[in-house]
Amino acid sequence: MNLESKKSTINKSQKEFFEFLSNLENFRQLMPENIEKFEVDGESFIFSLKGMPEIRLVVKEKQEFDKIILGAASSKLNFTLTALINKISDSSCESQLLFEGDFNPMMAMMVKKPLQKFIDTLSEKATNL
Repeated sequence: MNLESKKSTINKSQKEFFEFLSNLENFRQLMPENIEKFEVDGESFIFSLKGMPEIRLVVKEKQEFDKIILGAASSKLNFTLTALINKISDSSCESQLLFEGDFNPMMAMMVKKPLQKFIDTLSEKATNL
C-alpha cells in the first residue's frame, strides 16, 4: 500500500527543515491532536493515537538534506515513512511524505483512511512551523 501527502511549502531552508526532522523530539509538534503517547528513545520514537496501538518508528536512512526514511521497528508491521525535502529558495523548501506498507488486503482496507489522515496532518502542521 502506497500513500502520499500533498506537497507542502515550508518556511524553513532545506537544511533547517532536514535538521528539524532529524531531531525526533520535533515530531511531537507535527502529531495530531489526539496523541496519547510520544517518547523519543535514541534513533527511534514511539507514539500512539487514541484508539490505535503504539507504533515505534526508527530512523532507517538519512540523505542530507533531502530525505529521511523512518521505518517500523516491529516486523509485524512492515512499513516506511519517507520525508522528501526539496529546496525552493534559501529560506523555503517543499516537503512531501510517502508511506509504503506491506499489509494484507484486509489490514490495508482498515488502515488506509486513518493513515492518509495521519500523514496529511503531519504535512499540514509542517507548513505552520
